[in-house]
Amino acid sequence: MDLNYAPADLAFRDTVRSWLQANLPPDLQHKVLNHKRLSKEDFVRWHKTLARQGWVAPNWPPEYGGTGWNKVQQHIWEEECARAGTPAIMPFGVNMVAPVIMAFGNDAQKATYLPRILSCEDWWCQGYSEPGSGSDLASLKTRAEREGDHYIVNGQKTWTTLAQHADMMFCLVRTDNGVRKQEGISFLLIDMKTPGITVRPIITLDEDHEVNEVFFDKVSVPVANLIGEENKGWTYAKYLLGHERTGIAAVGRSKRELGFVKRIAAAQCKNGKPLIEDPLFSAKLAALEIELMALEVTVLRVLSQEGKRRGPGPEASMLKVAGTEVQQRLTELMVEAVGPMGLPFDPAYLEGDSAHSIAGDDDAAPLVPYYFNYRKTSIYGGSNEIQKNIITQMILGL
Repeated sequence: MDLNYAPADLAFRDTVRSWLQANLPPDLQHKVLNHKRLSKEDFVRWHKTLARQGWVAPNWPPEYGGTGWNKVQQHIWEEECARAGTPAIMPFGVNMVAPVIMAFGNDAQKATYLPRILSCEDWWCQGYSEPGSGSDLASLKTRAEREGDHYIVNGQKTWTTLAQHADMMFCLVRTDNGVRKQEGISFLLIDMKTPGITVRPIITLDEDHEVNEVFFDKVSVPVANLIGEENKGWTYAKYLLGHERTGIAAVGRSKRELGFVKRIAAAQCKNGKPLIEDPLFSAKLAALEIELMALEVTVLRVLSQEGKRRGPGPEASMLKVAGTEVQQRLTELMVEAVGPMGLPFDPAYLEGDSAHSIAGDDDAAPLVPYYFNYRKTSIYGGSNEIQKNIITQMILGL
């Protein structure tokens, strides 16, 4: 394949770059580039800015509000957003449940939910993992029993990202215990304001409230909120996870962070010389950069094939493993580069109070919590160990 951009692609990149320069709010850019925490309002503000431009869902078909960009243009868009330092578009609505609704939902569900996802009227969360059912997701126990035109849902989900903000959840529930575990699961859309839902925060090691436990106590969900067929939810879940894993690779963001590591390594000294000139550190940096370049080529190959079929294939597992390993190693090099300056961290600084940095170093202050946060990337979306099993079985045929 030709890895050089065509003139039309370069012109598209220039258009995107100019638009981002003119429309990305400086305060949001500052937070992203300096590893500070963003609020729900920050994410929504950027989402609505893109929605007004018609660029919030590049991977959607045009008939549903997509841009009509090809796979190379979508890649350029993501890379330019990462380069500029834009907030991420929350993936749960645009990139995860929306493709499932398009592929398996009925006309009423498409008409109801897709415009609200596009406009950010609804904030979505994912109800997959449970205590004891994470990587072995098919062992989930949250139960939905049909009573007339409603399901009554009881159970618990955990590690539910940003559920404290969510209006809607797409949720895997067990609707049949008498069959093989993968065959008794259904895919429900649940209004988070329904009586009987309790959201409890899980405060992680970086002192952030990002994930939650969600409890269901006799929660009534209309049968109209069932996606596809009852007991076929495992098929829809796998389809969704393929889209999630492709996005987890996040090559553009890793390229931006590689530049950040180089900058702080050039500013730090070791034995009277910049750290970036230290043979051991520079060798680690060079090896990681090579892996990132290889990952980008692989992403382009997968995207070129994806356009010829219905959705991502098992190659998405390769992207998930390689992408998350690169991300984790980048955070490790960041902490190594700043040394003792990275030891203290201050949540008040991360929330935006620049005068509150304990270390007095704007680069170093956020890096330890950033490192902690990225320990999870090899677990969510299906742990990397599970992805290696998928690669072994579906790609290598072993």
